[in-house]
Amino acid sequence: MSKGQLNGRLLRWSLAEIRHGKLWPVALALVLIIACVFALTALATRMEQVVVKQGKDALTADTVLVSGNPIPEQTWERVKALPVTTSLLTRFGTMAFSADDKMQLVTVKAVDSAYPLRGEMRLEGTNGQIVHHVKPGELWLDERLFALLDVQVGQHLSIGDADFTITGRIGEEPGLSFNPFQQMPAVLIHQDDVAKTAAVQMGSRVQYRLFVNGSDSDIAKLKQQVTLTPSDRWRDQSSTSRTSDVFERTQQYLSLAVAIVVIMAATTLVLTCQHYVASRQQTIAMLKSLGASRGWIVRWLAIQTLVLYGTAAILGSLVGVVLEIMLRIPLTDLLPDPLPSYGFAPLGFALLTSLLIAIPALGIPFDRLLMIRPAQVMNESSEKGRKRAWWLVLLPLAVLVYMYQGNTLIWFVLIGIVVLFVLLGITGLLIIKLTNYLPLSPTVKLAISRLQRSGAASTLQFGALSLSLMLLAVMWLVRTDLLTDWQQTLPPDAPNAFAINIAPYEKESYLQTLDAAKVERSPAYPISRGRLTLINGQNAKERANGQEGEDALGRELNFTWGENLPDYNPIVAGVWQAQGAVSVEEDLARDLGIKIGDELTFVINSETFTAKVNTIRHVEWRQMKPNFYFIFSPDVMASVPATWLVSFRLSDKDNPLLVTLSRQHPTVSLIDIRSMGAKIEKLLQQIVWSMTVLAGLGVIAGVLLIFTLLRLSLSQRQQEIQLYRTLGASRKRVIRTIWAEFGLLALVAGWVACIGADAVVGAIMMYGFDMQPKLHIMLWIVLPIATFAILAVVVSSLLRRLLIPLNKAFS
Repeated sequence: MSKGQLNGRLLRWSLAEIRHGKLWPVALALVLIIACVFALTALATRMEQVVVKQGKDALTADTVLVSGNPIPEQTWERVKALPVTTSLLTRFGTMAFSADDKMQLVTVKAVDSAYPLRGEMRLEGTNGQIVHHVKPGELWLDERLFALLDVQVGQHLSIGDADFTITGRIGEEPGLSFNPFQQMPAVLIHQDDVAKTAAVQMGSRVQYRLFVNGSDSDIAKLKQQVTLTPSDRWRDQSSTSRTSDVFERTQQYLSLAVAIVVIMAATTLVLTCQHYVASRQQTIAMLKSLGASRGWIVRWLAIQTLVLYGTAAILGSLVGVVLEIMLRIPLTDLLPDPLPSYGFAPLGFALLTSLLIAIPALGIPFDRLLMIRPAQVMNESSEKGRKRAWWLVLLPLAVLVYMYQGNTLIWFVLIGIVVLFVLLGITGLLIIKLTNYLPLSPTVKLAISRLQRSGAASTLQFGALSLSLMLLAVMWLVRTDLLTDWQQTLPPDAPNAFAINIAPYEKESYLQTLDAAKVERSPAYPISRGRLTLINGQNAKERANGQEGEDALGRELNFTWGENLPDYNPIVAGVWQAQGAVSVEEDLARDLGIKIGDELTFVINSETFTAKVNTIRHVEWRQMKPNFYFIFSPDVMASVPATWLVSFRLSDKDNPLLVTLSRQHPTVSLIDIRSMGAKIEKLLQQIVWSMTVLAGLGVIAGVLLIFTLLRLSLSQRQQEIQLYRTLGASRKRVIRTIWAEFGLLALVAGWVACIGADAVVGAIMMYGFDMQPKLHIMLWIVLPIATFAILAVVVSSLLRRLLIPLNKAFS
């Protein structure tokens, strides 16, 4: 027989083995790995691009240089030497005067014609015309200024020394940054018109922002070349706002979801391969006894493997493409058009992942098959494989180290899973052993006896099933806890309007107007601006160790005082007593090394004040509520002049109230942030959808893998169950024993998985996402029930074939 004919016969035999033998679970596991990893990675790649884009849109550029001084000529030369796009914004406060001498303090934003580099700006001109950039000579007003100054489009308005004709309204500005203390009504002019306003003088409070778009390498080079002064700082996606952690945590979750799906699929593949080898030991022994050489058997196994992997690669890729498309259907309105391409990277990653998992999963048990002796045709005792085959495990581990060497969250999960696999299996078996001491029916005792007889196999079974259930629960619970935390970014009762600069003489009148309209409002807070200078007599700047500390010390802060602390600022250390005291925000206290009992020195309006720290508060900055780094007791600030601030929540029916407040109190800056809240809400909805879809895909993969695990476990009982039937065991008794055994397996594995899931999720939230862990009570009910439901489907599908007696099975 020629070599080609031999290979042809081996190929046909291999195909028959795959179709009719025990290799179909291996094929299913490989298809599942490739499809799930491809779909998940492709969707994660697209969603990551969307999330990164949203973060940069919130910043309005890839990076921003923020400075209190004009951008130096040297910096401009560095910028012009690189292939980057730039835009400049100059921001300052000045007075606006209408033709009939009405006036209002405004924030002037002078931009060039390229602004914004990212995001969208909508400017509404006459006849409903929409434009997106400012031209020289134009003046665009915040909607509030039309009521405050009683002006219309086309009328004249003076900004500083310059006279403008009002061009239109500011419909929507890019970005999501928000600070109620800096948001006076805004006007937009062109950068070329700044000089003629004569509003920027020596000592003026001006902020310059240089927006830069470019590649990561070019931006990194620019940052290295530019020397920053104390008033300069770079802002990028990671520091754009208090909501930046949403983007970072979303990306972490995407990586975690991919890793968990791969782990679940790999566990199933290993078990299916082990089962296949166990079922083919007799076949290999028989072939060797009939004269088959080692080379012939290697070629037979290699052809099976290549056919198996090639088929799985094609089917898995096709299923993955379809799955990714189906998963995008709920996100159609939220994803950008056109969609960012994911390229060939997800397919390559899926094929590489499955190959790296398959090499040790198939290689190690196949090596054991090759060591089987011909004499084993009469003896079913297994033969240990050579120890040298275990080096194959190092291959996927080496790639894993290379890919995730800097991702501590992934390593935390992986190392924890290895430990938990053993602990979960042993715990499950111990629980089964403890049931021996309970008064149980004979059927249940027989089921327990069956689980205990195969101790090692049952431990592996419990470990695999519990681990799969636990990972499935971990993926969903992390998603749920993250989304619950992010709801605090925009809670239902969050204020959407702020009134600042309320003079003491008009405070009561202003509050009475709000109360008469039955508007939900916060207490009124006195506001004064100052700086922290000394901590226990030491220069505060010398103790700055972190972004929060450096940011707070680099500018004047808004201080407030009162007899009580805000109820939405929980105290984490100390006891509040309103006497010579100051309460400090938690992160700032950590960055500056401030502790209870420290004496802090502040400068306000050139006067020096001291106070002792008696409490440290947790401040949720993402909530749109009045929040402060420092809150003083009233006696410390008794001589400090102040204006007042109040926040409140408006609905559409309250629009006339805004006009009334603006006219009755023209010097009060009224800030309506409803449009900004809508932008943040839309962004969060998009992230929620993406994470829900990713978690849903993980759940689908987990359920399919658990389904496969249970089918394999049940198939391993086939010969024993058929022997019971041949020896005369009744159908009813066998059925009861099967349900009792797998019911116990589902119940115990489900509860053990709940213990592991709560522990793992708590650790991930605490150390991976810097959040407080919590107990998930519903998990302890839902997970065992869901496991038993999957088990019921599997048992029902195989029960008829399992109950065939041996004499009929072989007839």
